[in-house]
Parts: sequence; C-alpha cells; structure tokens
Amino acid sequence: MLKSELTKAQRWELADYLAKTCLDEVNKRVEDVKPARNIYSKYIKRLIDIIASALFLIVTFPVNLVIFIITACTLGKPIFFRQERIGKDGKPFTIIKFRNMTNETDENGELLPPEKRVTKCGKFFRKTSLDELLNFWSILKGDMSLIGPRPLVPEYTHRYNKRHKQRLAVRPGLECPPRKLTDHVWTWQEQFENDVWYVENISFKTDCKMLINLVRFALDRKSANARAGVQRGTFFGYDAEGTAINLNNVPQEIVDMLFDNAENKEGIQV
Repeated sequence: MLKSELTKAQRWELADYLAKTCLDEVNKRVEDVKPARNIYSKYIKRLIDIIASALFLIVTFPVNLVIFIITACTLGKPIFFRQERIGKDGKPFTIIKFRNMTNETDENGELLPPEKRVTKCGKFFRKTSLDELLNFWSILKGDMSLIGPRPLVPEYTHRYNKRHKQRLAVRPGLECPPRKLTDHVWTWQEQFENDVWYVENISFKTDCKMLINLVRFALDRKSANARAGVQRGTFFGYDAEGTAINLNNVPQEIVDMLFDNAENKEGIQV
C-alpha cells in the first residue's frame, strides 16, 4: 500500500506502532535534559507575558477586525479555528486562530493535505504571521508565553522520546525561533532540538535574542515562504537512528507489513 493511500486511522495506527516498537531503544541513546530554573523563568517571564500580551491585543485590534472580515467573506462560518493543544506539563488547552483553510475532503471523506486547503489570503497571513495574533489571548490567560516551543496536538505527546518530551517543561510560545535563519521547512528533529536547547537556556538574555530572531524570522522572505508552504508533514515518531520523522521517512516495509500482509498484521500487537 502506498503511504499516500493510508487513511487517517491507518496513519495513526502506524505512528502508534512506531512508538511501541522504537521508543524504548531510542530513549536509551538520548541525553537527559535539565530545564533552567531561575527567578526569571519562575516569575519575571510571566509578568512580561501579561503586560506585553495585553498591549498587543489593544494595538492589534484593528488588524484582527480586518482579518475577521476577510475570513468571513472568503471562508464563511466558522470564522475561528479551535484546536486542542498540549501546554506546560502536558496539560491541554484550546488554541484559537482565524481560519485560513477550507474543509475540502477527498473521496474517502478525509480532509485534503493542508497545502491543498490553505487559501490565498491564508498563505499571506502565514507569511506575515498575522494568523498568530489571536494567540496573544492565550498568552494573557497563561496557556502560552511569548517565547517557547510551539504547542502541538495531543496525538504527538506519546510519540516523543524522553528528551523531546522535555519541551513540555515550559509554557508553549508563539514561536521558538531558530538561532539562525533558515531557507527551508524545519524538520521535526531540528525543531525539537531547538526547543530542548531553549528549555535548558531560559533567561532574560535568551528571550531578548529570541524575540529579535522572531521578528527576523517573520520578516525574512525565504523563511516566510518556507513556512507558508505547509509541507513538513505530520510527526510520526523516530527512525532507527533516533531522528524525528514524518510519514515520508517511514520505511515502506513497515507500511507493507502492517497493511498489505494480512497474516503478518494478525501477528502484530499494536
């Protein structure tokens, strides 16, 4: 069976299989993470988040109003996209954004890939990071921070190795930008390792540098075009080398074993 033919249920089954068969071995080889614990990370960072998010919500209200109108005219209802994400210490919260994708489905009734559903306006909002503005409400509430690992979907949580799971030791942020600008879509491995570095190095100085990089990251054309492409794919787990992968990197023989050979499938415990 081709990977592109897998249903959502089959993709999730495949990811669960990888987690159950690979994680124990991967966890033996990864380095431990020591989250930074200091006055800034415990108290000052949150105070800055409250003040900054309140100001940003006031300043960006006219922009959000315009995006609201554009979304209503191009996509209709619902105007807002709500999705459960995982925050600090693995606690779930609901993230809210303006919709920038259609709900088009394939012949099986499943949603088309994101790159085929994002609208022209949505691509612009992604390039300019305007689709992130409503996240300041999540920051004000305390679910998120200005800087921190991106909040991801609950399905990923049990797929992390013990090292990458430490990205949940801090509040998720609008972005945890790379320390150097890139002209390609980040791999999951690059993102997770950058997140872990941040968890171990939180400080006022680090956040100042990250905020500068966040602006550069948002305004840099190559980085913006890469981000707007929405081509990275879903995080599936780890390969034999312990590298975080998406569906394209899953060995075809594993897919065949699970879904093409009925006898083998009966003998596999998922």
